[in-house]
Amino acid sequence: MKKLILIALAAAAAVVAKKQFDKSNAERAQWAEATDTVTPSHKA
Repeated sequence: MKKLILIALAAAAAVVAKKQFDKSNAERAQWAEATDTVTPSHKA
């Protein structure tokens, strides 16, 4: 019974960690887009 509880807790922790990781990646992507350097076009 203890093993089952430990497995359930580990699975719940993995789900929470995955959600946090995905949220962090999405926020990082937004910052990268917002702070992306603008390359000027040299049209004469």
